[in-house]
Amino acid sequence: MSAAALPSAEWLLRPQTQAIFAALDGGQGRSRAVGGVVRDTIMGRQRDNPDIDLATELLPEEVMARAKAAGIACYPTGIDHGTVTLRLGETLAEVTTLRRDVQTDGRHAVVAFGTDWNLDASRRDFTLNALYCGPDGTLFDPLGGLEDALAGRVRFIGAADQRIEEDGLRVYRFFRFSASHGGQQFDPDGLLACAAAKDRLSRLSRERVGSEIIRMLGLPQVALTLLMMAEIGLLAFDDRKARALVAYEALGGQSATARLALLAGNDLESIQGAWRLSNGLVGAARDIASAAALLADEKIGEAAYRHGETAVEGLAVIAAREAWGQARLAETARALAGIVVPAFPVDGNDLAGLGVKPGPGMGQQLARLERAWIDSGFALGKPELLTLVTR
Repeated sequence: MSAAALPSAEWLLRPQTQAIFAALDGGQGRSRAVGGVVRDTIMGRQRDNPDIDLATELLPEEVMARAKAAGIACYPTGIDHGTVTLRLGETLAEVTTLRRDVQTDGRHAVVAFGTDWNLDASRRDFTLNALYCGPDGTLFDPLGGLEDALAGRVRFIGAADQRIEEDGLRVYRFFRFSASHGGQQFDPDGLLACAAAKDRLSRLSRERVGSEIIRMLGLPQVALTLLMMAEIGLLAFDDRKARALVAYEALGGQSATARLALLAGNDLESIQGAWRLSNGLVGAARDIASAAALLADEKIGEAAYRHGETAVEGLAVIAAREAWGQARLAETARALAGIVVPAFPVDGNDLAGLGVKPGPGMGQQLARLERAWIDSGFALGKPELLTLVTR
């Protein structure tokens, strides 16, 4: 790819981006875009309003001073590590001073600021993430990342085991990028280094690991990657779950929460603790699993009533888990799509009007009436349901 290929990128041509470059001496080569936005542009993966990362020779304090002088909002989001966030209109740029590692422990790094672009590149993870470009789109490729990006090849910079020793999370990032940008092909040296490191990752933050896993689970194609992670012992799941993951993907599914439900089975709480997942995410996975269980029992109406549109994901999950044939899947999908669930016609006021006192007893009665209503296919109306109330 020639240097002239990048200026067609909307994010680079944007006046706000150019203004930020100008404030930071981008035209003099002192600041360059780096990482994902450059990589994805080269690979033809341009996104709407992408995050923009800039690397700069300027110290953080000078970045802030120049931004303020140019009327650009600035925030010291990670100033101790050399990172300042700039905002101009809708354009957000994270600017980090060139760094080199002084000391690493597998989780955190002590860094020193500098002006050496090659040293800054060499401390990054993969060659395709060590690509830089200036405001005119001129590429700076110190490590051969351009060739790797064009080939969709995820390759550690230098010695893979050394990069992992610096930050163990790179094991998970290797698999995530191999799935998202590498066509689920695994660089042999990187794979061997990840397999060798798998028992030395206990010090990693569970939140960071969980974040990487969830990002993986939301990719369009990731089943083969998850199987490889299981093969080297980085993940643990049985053959049934493996087949379900492949089948779910074959059905066109790409929901992180649905894949989480497939991986977790009945052990969502354990996985939540292991990966420090949010209650919201785990709750969404639990809803999908509950809908799947109802559909497995052919309780299609109840699945639609209790879970709404989530029942569609539940259908994909149970079809994948139980290896449903196309006929059963299509029939259940038609039935699910054809259900219009009315509002439950009875509430506590109705029961209070019949002399039922508020409290656990009223809740139990409402649950019993709701059960009868669901079992009737939502046919029972308020008068019929109230005849079932016990006083």
